[in-house]
Amino acid sequence: MAEIEVGTGGVRRVDVVAVARQRGRVRLSDEAQTAIEASRRHIDALASAPDGVYGVSTGFGALATRSIPPSERARLQRSLIRSHAAGNGPQVEDEVVRAMLLLRLKTLASGHSGVRLSTAQAYAALLNSGLVPVVHEYGSLGCSGDLAPLAHCALALIGEGEVQDGGTRRPAAEALAEHGLAPVELAEKEGLALINGTDGMLGMLVLALADLDQLLDVADLAAAMSVEGQLGTDRTFAADLMALRPQVGQGASAANLRRFLAGSQIVASHRHGDGVVQDAYSLRCTPQVHGSLRDAVAYAGTIADRELASAIDNPSVLDDGRVESHGNFHGAPIAHVLDFLAIGVADVAGISERRTDRFLDAARNRGLPPFLADDPGIDSGLMIAQYTQAGIVSTLKRLAVPASVDSIPSSALQEDHVSMGWAAARKLRTAVDGLARVLAIEVLTAARGTELRAPLRPGPATAAAIAALREVVPGPGPDRFLAPEIEATYQLITSGALLAAATSPGPFTGGEPQHTNLLDVTEEN
Repeated sequence: MAEIEVGTGGVRRVDVVAVARQRGRVRLSDEAQTAIEASRRHIDALASAPDGVYGVSTGFGALATRSIPPSERARLQRSLIRSHAAGNGPQVEDEVVRAMLLLRLKTLASGHSGVRLSTAQAYAALLNSGLVPVVHEYGSLGCSGDLAPLAHCALALIGEGEVQDGGTRRPAAEALAEHGLAPVELAEKEGLALINGTDGMLGMLVLALADLDQLLDVADLAAAMSVEGQLGTDRTFAADLMALRPQVGQGASAANLRRFLAGSQIVASHRHGDGVVQDAYSLRCTPQVHGSLRDAVAYAGTIADRELASAIDNPSVLDDGRVESHGNFHGAPIAHVLDFLAIGVADVAGISERRTDRFLDAARNRGLPPFLADDPGIDSGLMIAQYTQAGIVSTLKRLAVPASVDSIPSSALQEDHVSMGWAAARKLRTAVDGLARVLAIEVLTAARGTELRAPLRPGPATAAAIAALREVVPGPGPDRFLAPEIEATYQLITSGALLAAATSPGPFTGGEPQHTNLLDVTEEN
């Protein structure tokens, strides 16, 4: 993998994913190095000014009225990091911390934070070393950004706290020395520049968007398998019907459903004269529900892209040398879309669970055995798999309650309205994983139901998905230990293998799955 250049203009979502998940390396561009040095010259000039400058020669937050003499400023910065590294609880995932490191480096590279070039280079070296600072679940209110999580990252930079090193948790000072890295002695403004940002919540938003980009296609695939296996119609997904309500995401999901169902012998077998007037909402309204989340993802992507091009710090060093305090660190823009996505994820999971439940009810599944059991009464089939699915959906509904409206004041009422963006990001992260598990149970159920329609054959795309599933999970038969089969299906989904099988050139006619990009939508659409 080529090194990712971090310049003054920010980074891309794909860069965040590459660094977070693929351990991509980074380097500061020449332009960024020049900008960093220019902003530092302004800070050096202000450090000797008689008037106090926040973050340079004063205390912080509610203690900003105290002027700090030059001899104490290094201690001030060190004390800031130590005191703000107050996180608690479970350890945050390595990929989230690596995303945070990249995004903080992105702001340092903008030339608006006033750090020394050597400090920015040391931050990049920490990221490239593979050492991952230990960050904890609890501590951020999303007020001046993600203060506590970023302080734990900065703590490792100065040789304190702990890091993950190849899966082993160890003291940062010891690990830095073994990797040839020297602890940084922070100068004026640098402690504040290392912790005042929305990097945790933004990193988790970017990772969630990457996951949802795939999971929404999987949701369409799972729904197509359910429509097919429950003898539903594909007519409700017709392009001319979708054009009557030109919602972009709805149209994309309907197009995917049509393609996934193309060539299905099962669908063709009851297209005329089957006596069914309308399918249930959970089948018929799939594009409307899936499509709404697609549109939310597209909107969240525009917010993420703007944030990735931003320099989030406070105070900021302007090109003319002014150092100004402001509110750009507030996480509301990110927190709101994180909550928005959690609502959509819960709804997509909910409709998936309803489609699954229909397969298992002999009164509604159009001729299939109760619970798709091999010998009903002796065998329970997939009865309890649906319980698991319903339990996850119930959890996702609770996680859909917005965090961003739950402001709680802090810092002696100086920070009297906070975003709770970190909390919104943490619950979305759980919700996205839950959605993948819900879809896994629908895929497992739909595959069994479809195979029980033999000798009628599914379409090429859904047949390819079932074939990929059967490489890791056996087909219909007597009751078996189900938990490993659910987990194997989940892994097949999250690895991308299931979708790849269904969308390979042979099975999936008409090109790649449809995605939603609201930036490309014109009035004619």
